[in-house]
Amino acid sequence: MTETADVVIVGGGLEGAAAAWALSQRGVTDVFVAERNTVGSGMTGKSSGIVRCHYGVSSLAAMATVGLEVFESAEEIFGNDIGFRQTGYVVGVGAPNVENLRKSLAAQREVGVQTEEIDASDVAAMWPWADLEPFAAFGWEARGGYGDAYQTAQAFSVSARAAGVRVRQGTEVTALLTDGDKVTGVRLADGTEVCAGTVVIATGVWTRPLLAPYGIDVPIEVHREQIMMIKPGVDLGQVPVFSDLVSLQYIRPEPNGELLFGNSDLMALDIADPDGYSNRADDAFVDLTVDKLSTRFPGLTDAAIASSYAGCYDVTPDWNPVISRTGIDGLIVAAGFSGHGFKIAPAVGRLVADLVIDGRSTDPRIPETDFRLSRFAEEDLLRSPYPYVGAGEMR
Repeated sequence: MTETADVVIVGGGLEGAAAAWALSQRGVTDVFVAERNTVGSGMTGKSSGIVRCHYGVSSLAAMATVGLEVFESAEEIFGNDIGFRQTGYVVGVGAPNVENLRKSLAAQREVGVQTEEIDASDVAAMWPWADLEPFAAFGWEARGGYGDAYQTAQAFSVSARAAGVRVRQGTEVTALLTDGDKVTGVRLADGTEVCAGTVVIATGVWTRPLLAPYGIDVPIEVHREQIMMIKPGVDLGQVPVFSDLVSLQYIRPEPNGELLFGNSDLMALDIADPDGYSNRADDAFVDLTVDKLSTRFPGLTDAAIASSYAGCYDVTPDWNPVISRTGIDGLIVAAGFSGHGFKIAPAVGRLVADLVIDGRSTDPRIPETDFRLSRFAEEDLLRSPYPYVGAGEMR
């Protein structure tokens, strides 16, 4: 069998669904999304879902701002709740990072981020159980918080379908179709060929092996990231997300009153097989969680572990995504999100749509050249000019 489309999107996770939505918003609806399982069934459902615009890379800060604006208007845009909770976001640094914190906050404000420096007394009022003595400065985003990546992917998908996009679940792409140096479509596992002038690869941790046979190297390492769920033992009320760049951890509230704990020390990768990794925290990570939480939050004397899980990041050498045309005409890649994908997903979708329709970004704050695949071969990595000691990978 043969089908046709203007655009094929390979991958129905958050970024693929965002691209389908953004294309439909610009009037491109002859789009075929091929998802091998179900929408959002891969790493999307493992996202910590933190919403912050705190990035030293200005284009990423701008992308996160676009995402925030969509999340804030989600009920108007999508017609239902996508799980966004605007609790606020606080980041704390030690003395070596104060200057870069302040420079980063100023650069963020230049691209529209509403962020400011606040005092330790302000943070103590929000997190009275915390030991704040080691911190030298704090940044604050009142509009930050957390969301639900799975619900968001579903909302993107439903909106795109309503506009006419075809979303095929249980549909695996086994090969690209090419004619010389141009992509002409994809072949599905059942032998069906879907012919299209543009193919978007949004397959996250599975991207590198998919594209390698075609001479396209997307330098992604698959990193296993462990998460702990904590029962705090007290009613926390409305607490903000807390990013602790002294002991390198982050925590955020859950709707059921629990806390989600993640480790921000990403200097060493835990290389994993995305189709065969342990979905629970190992003993060493449990011990690390207990140590970090008890050190930072000594007031939570009755805290207890509730559960754990793990997911995988698709990590590039500079910990920033590839959203780019490739050496094959008509082939676009959106992958390598390195843990940033949820908060910037709406902007990712729009940039992909820009590349499909215009060939370049339509937002001057978000130049497509920042995310070009060729930057790795050119040794021109996308790095923050204001890196934090010990936590530069995520900022």
